[in-house]
Amino acid sequence: MRGTLIYAPGDVRFETLQDPKVLHPTDAVIRTAVTCVCGSDLWPYRGAEAIGDPHPMGHEYVGFVEEVGAEVTSVKPGQFVVGSFATSDNTCANCRNGFQSNCLNREFMSTCQADYVRIPNAQGTLVATDGVPGERFWPGLLAVSDVMGTGWWAAEAAEVKPGSTAVVVGDGAVGLCGVIAAKELGAERIIAMSRHESRQKLAREFGATDIVTERGDDGVARVKEMTGGIGADSVLECVGTAEAMQQALHSARPGGSVGFVGVPHEVAIDGQELFFSHVGLRGGPAPVRRYLPDLIDRVLSGRIDPGKVFDLTLPLDQVAEGYKAMDERRAIKALLKP
Repeated sequence: MRGTLIYAPGDVRFETLQDPKVLHPTDAVIRTAVTCVCGSDLWPYRGAEAIGDPHPMGHEYVGFVEEVGAEVTSVKPGQFVVGSFATSDNTCANCRNGFQSNCLNREFMSTCQADYVRIPNAQGTLVATDGVPGERFWPGLLAVSDVMGTGWWAAEAAEVKPGSTAVVVGDGAVGLCGVIAAKELGAERIIAMSRHESRQKLAREFGATDIVTERGDDGVARVKEMTGGIGADSVLECVGTAEAMQQALHSARPGGSVGFVGVPHEVAIDGQELFFSHVGLRGGPAPVRRYLPDLIDRVLSGRIDPGKVFDLTLPLDQVAEGYKAMDERRAIKALLKP
């Protein structure tokens, strides 16, 4: 098969690789319908994470089941399936508590920018749709496998409630999906922090009521000004930088909550400052599997359309251009078609 390897910062290649096989009775192999480049893939691409030896890339996927291991009974060959970037057996104590992304048998997906993918823990990870959805739904379902599920987790971790005010820090795909989630959870006012006109437009389409272009202390001051000097009930941190985390924490009101889902890079939190702020903080890898049935239904019913975050579509063999376009902020998110 063909698949993506990263060799060094800025060096992504599309090469012939070994076909994936069922290695364990809990595995499945799927044929990729569509996949994509994630904002978190840009960390190693930009040199912010060590790469080491050349290795495969990609953790977002939807596709058709090709083969299943002997212990997989929840899906069968030919079915269209959606999964999560973090695999889970969906039966351990952490899974039963709703944190499948901390499954005791968790494996993070990392080979999905390819024609075929092996899915560990397939029994608990994959959710089959009722029949094969029309291709117009594939981008939205692909978003559900990570960025929409992550945006939903950000909103839930930030305790977005009906009638509340929510601030979204970050205007990438996760932040934009966080706007969708905040609206679906009933936020009355949704303040999206963005400097990019195309992303502002999509944020408003998804439900943002206000846009703040300032960043850092100026952004915090603007949020305070818009909320009577107090701050927001809920803040979704969808970037992962130190500046974004500080902006999120300082934008929340006393008693408010921050949900942080951006993978932290050089983020340090002042314990004493957090203590006296009365701001709640929760985050981590999104338990996407918890949300899959509900989010799949919302996409297929047309209630939400997170697939709009894909503003660049490329053949899978042009994956390097997808990375480049996102790195240069010419694209929010690149969809890849085998």
